[in-house]
Amino acid sequence: MISTLRFTFIIAAIFFLKLELCFCPSGQAEYENNGGCCYLCEPGNHIYIHRTEFTSTKCVPCVDSTYIEDLNSLLICKTCTVCEAGLKVKYACTQTSDTVCEPLEGFYCVHENMGSCIYAVEHTKCKPGQYIKQKGTAVKDAECAVCPDGTYSSGSLQICKQHTKCQDKGLEEITPGTSSADVKCGKNPPVTQKIAPIVLVVVIVLVLAEALISQRRPFFGYQLMRF
Repeated sequence: MISTLRFTFIIAAIFFLKLELCFCPSGQAEYENNGGCCYLCEPGNHIYIHRTEFTSTKCVPCVDSTYIEDLNSLLICKTCTVCEAGLKVKYACTQTSDTVCEPLEGFYCVHENMGSCIYAVEHTKCKPGQYIKQKGTAVKDAECAVCPDGTYSSGSLQICKQHTKCQDKGLEEITPGTSSADVKCGKNPPVTQKIAPIVLVVVIVLVLAEALISQRRPFFGYQLMRF
């Protein structure tokens, strides 16, 4: 029992001494290396040479496209994030902070980490016959809805347009409107233009009938002469 207590006391004493060894009177953070305490490097710098018995820790700045945001004992800096497809740089990478990405116009973020967008997709495009009920944002997709009867949209409108009323313009409806296209209107043709095709058809029919009758007349006369 006593031996166990002694062992526990010794371990606790070693642990306490270890903490004492890494205590920095100036309050600056340190890390342990080979039983000694070394000053941590400032953000934007990394360890170049660890502290030795004769020299103190040497830190050097991160090179381009690398960074470290905190006090550290790292031997190399972290690589700056490159914004993927559908993203653009919101804040460029510095020696002390990583790149912050945001969606391009027409895209929205579906995966974010630490305030930076990791993955974005394109907003839904509304189809002909639909209108944009809700425009897409950087964090939300667009919403589409079907145009009600009597209206139309190409898919790029935020509100469907009413079909044109040809009568209000003194015109005649040539092609009916659909949910994706407007009515097509045209001028009313004069009455004579409307009647002319009918008259022409009647004349052609009369001429053909007369021609047929004329071909049969000799035949009937010949039959009568035999009697």
